[in-house]
Amino acid sequence: MLGKCGMTELGELFADIPEELRLKQPYDLPEGMTEAQVADYFEALGRENRPARVCLAGAGFYDHYVPAAIPALVSRSEFSTAYTPYQPEISQGTLQYIFEYQTMMTELTALDVSNASMYDSATATAEAMLMMVSAARKKNRVLISAALNPAVRRVVDTYARYHGVELDTICLTEQGTTSLDCLKKKLEEGGVAGVILAQPNFFGVVEDFTGFAEAIHGAKALMTINSPASPLSVLKPAGEWGADIACGDAQSLGVPLSYGGPYLGYMTCTKALMRKLPGRIVGQTTDSRGQRVFVLTLQAREQHIRRNKATSNICSNQGLMALWTTIYMSLNGPEGLREINERGRDAAHWLRDELTATGAMKPLYADAPFLNEFAMVAEGVELDELFDECGKHGILPGVKISDNVILIAVTERQSREQLEEFVNIVKACKS
Repeated sequence: MLGKCGMTELGELFADIPEELRLKQPYDLPEGMTEAQVADYFEALGRENRPARVCLAGAGFYDHYVPAAIPALVSRSEFSTAYTPYQPEISQGTLQYIFEYQTMMTELTALDVSNASMYDSATATAEAMLMMVSAARKKNRVLISAALNPAVRRVVDTYARYHGVELDTICLTEQGTTSLDCLKKKLEEGGVAGVILAQPNFFGVVEDFTGFAEAIHGAKALMTINSPASPLSVLKPAGEWGADIACGDAQSLGVPLSYGGPYLGYMTCTKALMRKLPGRIVGQTTDSRGQRVFVLTLQAREQHIRRNKATSNICSNQGLMALWTTIYMSLNGPEGLREINERGRDAAHWLRDELTATGAMKPLYADAPFLNEFAMVAEGVELDELFDECGKHGILPGVKISDNVILIAVTERQSREQLEEFVNIVKACKS
């Protein structure tokens, strides 16, 4: 096998890995185990996990309460065993909840059409980039706000590299918002197929996109806004800002954090772009007896199985997550979603004021509006020490985004007593 690869020894396969990172000793593999022993082994490993009692981490994924009805319903066998509903005669239940999901997402984003759904925010944003380039035809340049989540940006960078898309970054103002002046200058350079913005942005800042759509559409480009789904119940949605595409992660609609997944990315767009929308699209029609029925529409199965030419990479799991969020939105309704976000907002603003009063921290963007997430600069406290001390009390204090900046998110899950406990730990760690 090595000879066929033009090599003589196994080490040549790892030539690209730096020498200091390579294992220099035999693998430390245990002896074989029985099935029962393997189960016991992993159960013991699992007991070493220390789940946070209080989670103030955000950066795109948020600790919201999950109503008990959701896992009870989703775990029913007819849902957990459902596959892509290509045969509508036996898939009306699956098709209906996908249709309901799409309807709710278009209402949240104020756009015309929704798919169901993408893997996560990052892949949804990357697909939005490809949609804009495809619609623009001969233009392959996409502008991205510097305030987009860096994890999302890295995935978009990877997609762009292998699709020949040129990316450029829109700089920020002193208050952490996307600069309209910077955007206009880059649009004047020409060749722009689309622009990707974030709302709220990575730093938690709620942006004012007045004038953005006019500038972007004036340059014959398209506009995408990336947002976590839940805040759209209280913020001006993408469609009302004049965006052509909205995308983001719907994890905030009651999907558990679960150590990183599974989540789901949502994507909605204007009617003009619906034929370029990847993923499942369910339509409503009538059968031969005049009854209301549902079918997959605008796409054929072949679109999903042509590998590099496919318009979708969706699996059954994303259908299950779409069902999860559909039940969550149905249980809470518009008023419930609004109340959830208002409670998170009130608690977050209280916490930022209290942390500022300690003298150990100050807001990164003091005058910028925010909803439930904000960045703080540590002045009188070492963040590593703070994380260690909070860990002893079962508190995950946020996401460290630089040596002295922490991103903190608050939802309806954290009580005033828990937030006060965090503030007291900050005071105790103050140098």
